[in-house]
Amino acid sequence: MPLLRQENDRSRTDAASAFGYFDAEQPVANLSGNLPHWRQEGVTYFVTFRLADSMPQSKLQQWLQEREAWLKANPEPHTPEQRRQYYELFPHRFQDWLDAGHGSCLLAQPAVKEIVGQALRYFEGQRYALGEFVVMPNHVHVAVTPLTPYELSDILHSWKSYTAKQINALLGRSGTVWQKESFDHIVRCPAQLERIHQYIRENPRLAAEASRRCE
Repeated sequence: MPLLRQENDRSRTDAASAFGYFDAEQPVANLSGNLPHWRQEGVTYFVTFRLADSMPQSKLQQWLQEREAWLKANPEPHTPEQRRQYYELFPHRFQDWLDAGHGSCLLAQPAVKEIVGQALRYFEGQRYALGEFVVMPNHVHVAVTPLTPYELSDILHSWKSYTAKQINALLGRSGTVWQKESFDHIVRCPAQLERIHQYIRENPRLAAEASRRCE
């Protein structure tokens, strides 16, 4: 079974007080990379990070080529309809491919899931406010709000670096565990955050199906 965050009323209230949302009037930074990485101070992000072998190279190359072609045909600024189309064609479709359970699915192992879950909770309330999360067989979904002065990139690096060392030690192996880049999306409003949390809560059913395909 996947590791799903179970928040009590107190922790849910504490986290909710720190959640922040996209502000069109405030500066936005765009980090370089194959994926879009928008940054704004004080906001909540929906993040997905995945195992290095979670996506077949043929599918990944197809996705990157189609995304590049779409962006050339649809230059910014994007209309609301274009944004909906983009997320349906690219981030949403990528999530569906991840849920199919490709690769080694190391995170389906209870001890490995626990390593990841403990890492996510470790600096909760100190470096970030943690929303709901789920550890799927080959990827992780998490809602997180960095707390000043910590940046999302540093938080993700810390999670991945620590858990990679712990997972390799546990399994007696070496090598890359996580894909370098992660998906991250700035949450725009409380209603969107609730939809994201609902999506995370529903993922255990998908994780169970993916785990059976990994057996």
